[in-house]
Amino acid sequence: MVAISPLRAEASSLVRLAGPMVLGQLTGVLMTFVDTVMSGRLSAEALASVATGAAIWHTVFLFGLGVLLAVSPSVAQLDGARRHDEIPSVVRQAVWIALGLAALAVVVYRSAGPLLVAMAIAPELHPTILGYLKALAWGAPAMYLFLALRFLCEGMGISRPIMYFGFVGLGVNVVANYGLIYGRWGLPALGAIGCGHATSAVWWVELVGLALYVHFHPRLGRLGVFQRLEAPRPREIVSLLRLGLPIGWTFFVEVSMFATVALLMGSIGTVPVAAHQIAINVASITFMVPLGLGLATTVRVGNAAGRGEPDGVARAGWIGISLAVAAQVLAAVVLWAFPRSIASIYSQDAAVVSLAAQLLLLAAAFQLPDGLQVAAAGALRGVKDTTGPMVVTVVAYWLVGLPLGHALAFRAELGPRGLWIGIIAGLTVASAWLTVRFRRQSGRTAPGQAL
Repeated sequence: MVAISPLRAEASSLVRLAGPMVLGQLTGVLMTFVDTVMSGRLSAEALASVATGAAIWHTVFLFGLGVLLAVSPSVAQLDGARRHDEIPSVVRQAVWIALGLAALAVVVYRSAGPLLVAMAIAPELHPTILGYLKALAWGAPAMYLFLALRFLCEGMGISRPIMYFGFVGLGVNVVANYGLIYGRWGLPALGAIGCGHATSAVWWVELVGLALYVHFHPRLGRLGVFQRLEAPRPREIVSLLRLGLPIGWTFFVEVSMFATVALLMGSIGTVPVAAHQIAINVASITFMVPLGLGLATTVRVGNAAGRGEPDGVARAGWIGISLAVAAQVLAAVVLWAFPRSIASIYSQDAAVVSLAAQLLLLAAAFQLPDGLQVAAAGALRGVKDTTGPMVVTVVAYWLVGLPLGHALAFRAELGPRGLWIGIIAGLTVASAWLTVRFRRQSGRTAPGQAL
């Protein structure tokens, strides 16, 4: 019983931390769902414009999110080492990085015309897509500043506000979408472009709300993050970027792999594209649970590393990985048992449902490696190992998964199933490699050493 007690305590702490993170992530997925449904009621062109614009937005957003994710393990290790006086400086320097990322996002969003041409997007959709992206540009500063404060909260082991403001944002998004898309309550009818303005409004509302929460929260308020401004400190900024840029590139590599698969699906036919979209949407929903557990694992491992407890590092990491695997096994069982029923929720087209059901069986197969790799990567972030996982991701996805999937789809003529088998192979290589890497890294934290 004595040996089990620390495991149960760690598992309980991790689940309490991860639960709100999972729900917070789900609100983001639901916002995309709301945008899709409400724009789709306008026209097929509006739906296609929002879907394309959101894909560009999501890629840029995830890169910046990955860079700012460096705040979470940095704060977690300082919190574990009880060096709380150093935390405000980390956050203030992260603010400068957030503003830099926002400037980059604005440039991309406001000059995406050549990108649309390169992607061979139908010219008639360009004005709406560009209008949607320009509407998102004014929310970019709030988006990244919110993330800096979010990762401060999570690094301190406080995850509930992310859930709270996620639901607030979802409510604001529904109301603002309705008003700005259809021109209600005296607002202009902006159509699909209104979705972009609504999303920007959500980010500003969430930023103001979270800033007030941080200021008035007993533990967070004592840090005095807002007490003064701080000029950029190159050494601290470089330190954060050295940790965060590999995470950002890792996210970009993963997103670009799935985007490439989607483009390859388009070369096969319309039904494969629709079926792939259904399967990948379902997989993205089930992915929220291990993603939340991975984010929480980063914090718990970081706390233990900051305290200089190698046993605590290993315990937090392996419990996070085990819980993610358990969650994905359950998801795999559901997908395996009800593939056609799930596909029927999205479409009534018999051909689309049939192929989507087949892809959902393959999605069931990749639940385990997908959960394993995201949890292992989260554990590695806790010990500030981010460059290695970036290399692993590039090799697994671009040198294994995509080439194999392409060969199976087009040379072996397996079509969409071949591409998905390639995804599974890439995720399997990544999960095995990252798990072995954490096993090695978790033994390198000497007592009293904060990595």
